[in-house]
Amino acid sequence: MRSLPTATTPSCLMIYLVITLSFILFATPSTQAAPPAESTPTSKEHNQRIDIDSEKYRELFAELIDTHGFEQNQLRRLFAGVTLSPTVLSLIDNQQPTSSFNFYLKLIFTPAIIEVAKQQLTDHKLLLDNIETEFGVDREYIIAIWAIETRFGQNTGKYNVFQTLNTLFDAYPRRSQFFKNQLVHFLLLCRENSIEPKTVKGSYAGAFGQTQFIPSSFREFAVSFDGDTKRDVFTSVPDILASIANYLKRHHWVLDGPVFADLGKNLKSELLVDTYMKGSKGRISWQQLSENQQKQLPHPPDNKPLTIIGLEVSPLLGGGKRYFAAYTNFRAITAWNHSNRYAMAVSQLAMALAR
Repeated sequence: MRSLPTATTPSCLMIYLVITLSFILFATPSTQAAPPAESTPTSKEHNQRIDIDSEKYRELFAELIDTHGFEQNQLRRLFAGVTLSPTVLSLIDNQQPTSSFNFYLKLIFTPAIIEVAKQQLTDHKLLLDNIETEFGVDREYIIAIWAIETRFGQNTGKYNVFQTLNTLFDAYPRRSQFFKNQLVHFLLLCRENSIEPKTVKGSYAGAFGQTQFIPSSFREFAVSFDGDTKRDVFTSVPDILASIANYLKRHHWVLDGPVFADLGKNLKSELLVDTYMKGSKGRISWQQLSENQQKQLPHPPDNKPLTIIGLEVSPLLGGGKRYFAAYTNFRAITAWNHSNRYAMAVSQLAMALAR
C-alpha cells in the first residue's frame, strides 16, 4: 500500500499524544446534520399528532405544491397521522458538546475495527482504485469516515426520519426553518430515488444511510457509482464510498496532499497566536508559519494558506494543548464535521490503516 499523505511522518510519541486527546466533539457537520441545540423545545406528549391544517403546514404544503409539483391529496395522505416524538426532542435538546475521547477510542480504535477497515480496503481495492481516479480522494480517509460514521453500515440510526423531521419542524421552534428545508429536501430525494418516505431510519437529527447525510447533503453530494442512476447510500457500497469521496472532493481535497503537521506545545510568535485565536477563519501562509514556528513544514498544494488548531493533551501526559498546522485536506474533513477533534480522529484512523 502506498504511503498515506500526512504533513509529517509522525513519531510513535506524536501519535500517542494525538490519540490520547482528552475530548472529541461529535456534532455532525452543519452541511451534514442539524445545528446544535439552543433552547428547551416545546413539551410534547407521546402520540400527539401534527396538525396539518395549522398555518405552518399550510405554508409547507403550498411550497411543495407550487414549487415542487406535489399534489394536495398526496401530501395530506402522507402526513396524516404522523405523531411527534418526545424522544427526538429530548435528545436534540440534550446533545453533549463533548464526549470522552478515550471512550471514543474504545469504540473505534480497536484492533477489531482496524482489522475490519483494512479488510474493507482489500475487499474493495478495485472500487477504491476507480474512486481515487475519479474523485482524487485518498481511500484510507474514505474508509475511516465510513467506519466512524456507521461502523461500515452497522449503525445507521433507529429513528423514523420522516417523523423526526416533522417533529423538529413542528416542535423545535428555533430551528423550525432549518428542519422545514430538510423536510422538503427529504421528500424530493425520496421522489427522485423511488424511496418510500416512511420507511427510512436514521439519527435523531435526521441523518440517514451509511454516509449519515442529512437530506440537503444527500441531494448535493450523493452520487451513483454502481452503474445505475439511483443514488443509494443505504446498501450500495460503490455509491456509499463514492458519495463520501465526492463530498471531500467538493471541499477541495487533494490526492496524496498533506493533512496536518505537528507544531508542538507552544506557538512561537504573536502572529501565530493571533491566527490560532481566529479559529477556522484564521489563515497564514506556509512560509510565515514555517518561519515563525522555526519548523520545516510540507509545502501546501497550490500554495493554499494554512490554519492553526489546538487540541487537548491528556492530563496524564501533562495537559495543555498541542498545536497543528491544518492543510486543505484537514479542512475538507472539518467541512464534513466542524470538530477539529473529529478531523484528527479520522486522520489518525486513516494513518492506522496505512501502516
